[in-house]
Amino acid sequence: MDPVVVLETNFGEIVIEFFPNDAPKHVENFIILSQTGFYDDTLFHRIIPGFMIQGGDPNTISGDPNTWGTGGPTTSVDAEFNTIKHNRGIVSMARSADPNSGGSQFFIVHADSNFLDEQYTVFGRIVTEESFQTLDKIAAVETGTSDRPKDPEQVRITKVTVVSISEIPNLLDLPEPERTQSTVTTPTGNQKYQSPEHEISFSVPEGWLLQEPNKTDENSPDIVAVGPKTGSMNPNISLTIQNSDGKTFDEIISERNQRLEGILDSGNLEIILQEKTTIHGNQAYVTDAEGIFFSDAENFNVKFKEIIIYDTDKFFILVYANSLDDFDSQLSRFDETIDSFEILSQTTSNDETMNEISSEEGGGCLIATATFGSELAPQVQQLRELRDNTILSTESGIAFMSGFNQFYYSFSPVIADLERENPVFKEIVKLSLTPMLSSLSILNHVDIDSESQMISYGIGIILMNVGMYFAAPAIIIYKIRK
Repeated sequence: MDPVVVLETNFGEIVIEFFPNDAPKHVENFIILSQTGFYDDTLFHRIIPGFMIQGGDPNTISGDPNTWGTGGPTTSVDAEFNTIKHNRGIVSMARSADPNSGGSQFFIVHADSNFLDEQYTVFGRIVTEESFQTLDKIAAVETGTSDRPKDPEQVRITKVTVVSISEIPNLLDLPEPERTQSTVTTPTGNQKYQSPEHEISFSVPEGWLLQEPNKTDENSPDIVAVGPKTGSMNPNISLTIQNSDGKTFDEIISERNQRLEGILDSGNLEIILQEKTTIHGNQAYVTDAEGIFFSDAENFNVKFKEIIIYDTDKFFILVYANSLDDFDSQLSRFDETIDSFEILSQTTSNDETMNEISSEEGGGCLIATATFGSELAPQVQQLRELRDNTILSTESGIAFMSGFNQFYYSFSPVIADLERENPVFKEIVKLSLTPMLSSLSILNHVDIDSESQMISYGIGIILMNVGMYFAAPAIIIYKIRK
């Protein structure tokens, strides 16, 4: 038979059909609990109109209302996140922060709540007009503390039965459930996250709950991955993306450390290590720390590792946190996340980019090294766009850039290494490059739509630079000597 579950309430019946292809273990679990009478006399104990109604907790049969929402069977069901959207009428499994903590509690979506998509396991939907009317009636009851109904008897599930769908009259002719266009895939044992909006890509451990929480302030994370609970807490990896607003890397580090001072002064946090490093050619800053944190009147000994990756216009804060005893067990997985982290706006070929900095064999681009984190960095980015969109659109521009790259990269790596080793030398190079960058900016204010215009403007810029870098100094030296 093709089973459905019928929930009988004081407001009417709710009929639930299932999606066994998407969540087979959850469907089996729900049907078994229904057949054994587990749900009989339970309440819809959490009711939020315009969001959902939640039930299935055995504590609601006769337990203290303060325990409602904490009960369930002795076993749990591993997450089966799928692409079905949390639209009105969808039935999904409730859980704690642990993605694999689903038991008996479920919720029925009252109004589309797509921020839950792919973070909770959808396993069914309601399928009759009476079911939707009953849903609306339950959602409309008066509630009090913790969204609990003030009159629990109104929303009690008096009986639950499992029947064949052929026994249900007046079934609605519903289309296939709407699905998300997920950006999360699971290749090679890891989930890959890619965001065109943030221009980043990275992977997190397979099976971890990957979500994008609502950003309440600039310091709240943009992406969070939560792993299954093995000790006193769930391991998690978070990514926070912030604009640098013209600040240098050192200024950002200083601000971050100032925020930690209050916690350090309280004695609840201890810094173990702080050091600068380089990750994929970008400046980075690593902080290892451990401390005591409080949640729901409990103390947790927590250790975390924070890595700030700097990219001129933005910086990215990746944090791994876990209980002190279990920290090392997932550290290698965080290292895999860092290794996979990619800023999509950056290119990797020295022949095609002006801001590549080699991190393996030394060398790199002296322009990028000199302007990295300075007031000239945005100008370099504009010139890079000018090169890609204008210069390389003509044959003469392509020929010039090809010859320029061969000449430029014959000496650039050596000078870039010297810049890294000597800050004073870097400032000298930056000052020396300023006239050239300013002259190239002229091309941002002219229209070039033919080979002849490209050649004429190009020759003009070259002659201007020859005059600034060779003719003018030669004349000054001649005058001084004379």
